[in-house]
Amino acid sequence: MKKIVLLSVTFLLSAFAFSQQDTEIFLFNIESSSSNISATSGKNISNNEGYDNQPSFMNKDYILFSSNRNGQTDIIKYHTNYGSKTWLNFTEGGEYTPLKIPNKDAVSAVRLDPDGKQRLYAYNLKTSESTEIIKDLVVAYYTWYDENTIVSAVIEDTELNLYITDVNKGISKKYATNVGRSFHKIPNSNLVSFISKEDETQWKIKSLNPKTGAIKTIANTIEGVEDICWLNHITILSGKGSSLQKFTLNKDNNWKTVTDLSSYGITTITRLTTNPEATKLLIAAETTQAEIPVSTETKLEPKLENCAWIAGNWKGEAFGGITEENWSKPSGGSMMATFKLINDNKVSFYEIEIIREVENSLILQLKHFDSQLRGWETKDETVDFPLKEITPNKVIFEGMTFERISDNEMNVYVDIHQKDGSIEVVKFNYKK
Repeated sequence: MKKIVLLSVTFLLSAFAFSQQDTEIFLFNIESSSSNISATSGKNISNNEGYDNQPSFMNKDYILFSSNRNGQTDIIKYHTNYGSKTWLNFTEGGEYTPLKIPNKDAVSAVRLDPDGKQRLYAYNLKTSESTEIIKDLVVAYYTWYDENTIVSAVIEDTELNLYITDVNKGISKKYATNVGRSFHKIPNSNLVSFISKEDETQWKIKSLNPKTGAIKTIANTIEGVEDICWLNHITILSGKGSSLQKFTLNKDNNWKTVTDLSSYGITTITRLTTNPEATKLLIAAETTQAEIPVSTETKLEPKLENCAWIAGNWKGEAFGGITEENWSKPSGGSMMATFKLINDNKVSFYEIEIIREVENSLILQLKHFDSQLRGWETKDETVDFPLKEITPNKVIFEGMTFERISDNEMNVYVDIHQKDGSIEVVKFNYKK
């Protein structure tokens, strides 16, 4: 942050420090009726020390959020069924507010480079290549109205001001001053909501028509709270401490408590967003700090040579059948494996797995196939397990752990996500 183009260093540093609080991402099931809203089956999907924030739904299977990786903030793609996480980018800068770009195989994010340059970029999901979207504007927060239109808060002097940008034409125009960070499309409308802070004593939720520029006041925010989202076209959700609040237009005179989420360790709700079907709710929140146990095991470098003991032909029993897994020795920057499950003398399914080197770390990726070698995942989709740590007798990925018992025996523990949101850990005992 040493060279933020002289745009009020004090303002930027304070905003940046606020955004770097130790937060976690929670996913809830949400049900609503005309008289009741419930948020249930909550789980911490980031579960990561440090900064995890700005979640969004990429599609029905994936969630995006910014997450701390060894002191740097990058984009994670989280699979809602498998619970697996994949890092989408490997730039030197930090990425914030990742959103799927409508109708394109790409995501966008605000990038803060080491030299202090802050811009909005697009990241190709196939190649990971990045391109600058809006030149000469320091975008802090934003949303996509459509694939060609961005509504954003731009840093100017000591304020955040609202701009609408036509991406195709490269034209940006200011429509409001002193706005907040929360931007959301209002369901079943052609409007975007934003937070106006022009009245310092009472912030307001306002609507903007990006096509006409028309602005209207919708409601007051909770005092001092600027994060909201829309459950539907008339009901707004927000947070007050650990309490989830709602405001229904033309019905509620004040914000009403939906539920208290302190049982999940949540102390302060910040960012919120729902999926298009309004059945899932994402919350970024500050949490109570549990003591982190100190491991007495020696941690090894994240290199393939420290996983080489996994190589070999392994056989065992699981899922009521016979399993076989064949791992190659490290070569060409990766290890490769085939897996099959046999039930009643017939193959139930196959897997192809790899462990490969990625930016000074490792990742395990796999694809499933049925007995006729028809893929379960889509063409470009893999199930990903980023590395957490390696010890002399364990290789621990997020959702899968290899444990060495002896030179000829190992256990593999796999997290299987159930439909009710719970996780069953399945143990595979293998022998050579």
